[in-house]
Amino acid sequence: MDMKKSADMVINTCMGAKKGETVLIVTDTCTDETIPKALYASAVEAGCEALLLTMEPRAQHGAEPPALVAEAMKNADVLLAPASKSLTHTKARKNASENGTRTATMPGITVGMMKEGGLNADYEKISKLADELLETLKGSKEVRITTELGTDLVIDVEGAEWLADTGMCQKNGQTSNLPAGEMYIAPKNVNGKAVIDGSMGGIGLLEKPLIIEIRDRKAVSFEGEGAEKLEEMVDKVGTDGRNIAELGIGINSNAMLIGVILEDEKVGGTIHIALGDNSTFGGDVSVDLHLDGIIRNPKVVVDGTDMNVGRFA
Repeated sequence: MDMKKSADMVINTCMGAKKGETVLIVTDTCTDETIPKALYASAVEAGCEALLLTMEPRAQHGAEPPALVAEAMKNADVLLAPASKSLTHTKARKNASENGTRTATMPGITVGMMKEGGLNADYEKISKLADELLETLKGSKEVRITTELGTDLVIDVEGAEWLADTGMCQKNGQTSNLPAGEMYIAPKNVNGKAVIDGSMGGIGLLEKPLIIEIRDRKAVSFEGEGAEKLEEMVDKVGTDGRNIAELGIGINSNAMLIGVILEDEKVGGTIHIALGDNSTFGGDVSVDLHLDGIIRNPKVVVDGTDMNVGRFA
């Protein structure tokens, strides 16, 4: 799919932008300018009042944008955030959603991702699948995740709410990533070992596994590829950086493992866990950090039933 068609799909299909609505595009100087410009042009063509704000890149994923940008986000009908660092898990994005803004963040988006892969999925189909999974997962209490490489996690989700990132943001306050396609939850507790063998936020694709030991929802040790760098990133923001913030399940069969977390975490048949902030989706930790780690070929058992997540690949 060419750039214009992808941009048109984002504006018209995913966001459902209507004539006269205000569409705000927030980007940064590390993002290929052809991406926000394509989105801007599509918004104008749709009859929207389009605005484009460019800022300096944030220090890490989850760091807050400037106050002026945050205020603009809150007052737009539609927000698109193609930027090198994620605005998803920020107070600014949460406040915008609570004020009725339809938001789609696109951290790390590239021209190649605009043209092929997860962004070009059938989002109506993904939305239908997500609705079915939400019914299946509702009220679940425990998730057990194992892999042949040694992942063994016991995750307490009792009382927590499963959410879906479907890419369809046509109602006030809805939010999504683009590319989209995941189920996710802020767990109550996590214990065990995670062997990250796909990619890791802030590091990229992994040639060798990264092992995280977890006790009472805290990462207590890091070993393997990128361990030293990851430990430095999480400890830079304090002890809350070690919080196991999220369990996610990828359900986008078009998504590919490319080293950009935005797409990697949506790859069908994978799971991911995240470190840091989860205050924007029902969790209890607020910190300027959110880093996802992708685990391939997992067995996911929910309350004793195998979900057979390989069918999402």
